[in-house]
Amino acid sequence: MAAAIGLRGDYDARSLRAIAKRSKDGPQARRLLALASIYDGGARSEAAKIGGVTLQVVRDWVLRFNAEGPDGLVDRKAPGQPSRLDDAHRAALAALIEEGPTPAIHGVVRWRIVDLCQWTFEELRVVVSEQTMSRELRKMGYRKLSARPRHHAQAEGAIEDFKKGFPARLEEIAHEKRVASDKIEIWFEDEARVGQKNKITRRWAKRGSRPSAPHDQRTASTYIFGAICPKDGKGAALVLPACNTYAMNLLLVEISKAVAPGAHAALIVDRAGWHMTDKLVVPSNITLVPLPAKCPELNPAENVWQFLRENWLSNRVFKSYDDIVDHCCAAWNKLIEQPWRIMSIGLRGWAHGF
Repeated sequence: MAAAIGLRGDYDARSLRAIAKRSKDGPQARRLLALASIYDGGARSEAAKIGGVTLQVVRDWVLRFNAEGPDGLVDRKAPGQPSRLDDAHRAALAALIEEGPTPAIHGVVRWRIVDLCQWTFEELRVVVSEQTMSRELRKMGYRKLSARPRHHAQAEGAIEDFKKGFPARLEEIAHEKRVASDKIEIWFEDEARVGQKNKITRRWAKRGSRPSAPHDQRTASTYIFGAICPKDGKGAALVLPACNTYAMNLLLVEISKAVAPGAHAALIVDRAGWHMTDKLVVPSNITLVPLPAKCPELNPAENVWQFLRENWLSNRVFKSYDDIVDHCCAAWNKLIEQPWRIMSIGLRGWAHGF
């Protein structure tokens, strides 16, 4: 008969009972007490009675304890059935998702879980349920996210080229205006139309229900001309009846007043006609920096409008034009009172992280 496997020598019965007393895991404590009896010189059969198991199980406990100490006696999660997808399958699946579907070939404009399951069977000959596919995608870091709009005529690489050249453009402005680089304030400007034909936002409701919100069919509207300086959490805006050069000149005066004394503003704007015209009267402490054509996603002012609408302007019925103006002014003033919110919405690594 084979000799019993000895216990490791860096523990004794007293230390194991002390660990069992502190343990919050019942099965681990029972196993520690069983092994403590062996340290006291008891038979393995006695340890099996204390643990309520067979001699073979006690032997397994000894092996685990010798290898890992008391932690080896904690129950581990069962490994379960091995995944049907291996690393090669996951790599092929990731490449498919990144490439996206071709509508003429795949018959869909976006991948659904059921489509990926079908593709996995047809191409990899692996049967995967929709629940398993969803779990695998989440493990791979994928989530179902809302796509960011991108202009169909946007030039290839325009956004990255602008970001790379932005620090040099700021240095150029500092040199031209004879201002220290740390005195350049980065401002973002844009306009938003707000009217009686208002937006309806998402809202919490019971699953399966169809929540409603008031929606006006009248057409009175106005425009918020606004600009933010995310680094300092400040902004300037006017609510005006039209988008034109006259309105833009008025806003430039407001921004000029908000620029810190001795500082110079690099005002980032899109290429709307009232931003590019020679009829603009640009104050001496402002330099206009036009964005690449058809690249609105570079302008965080777009996110400001989204925030104002979702929190303070949507789901309303405006009584009149003056009512629209009052609500727009109130919404902007609430934003200005929260400089941390402007920072959170507007700070961009490519503009402020160098």
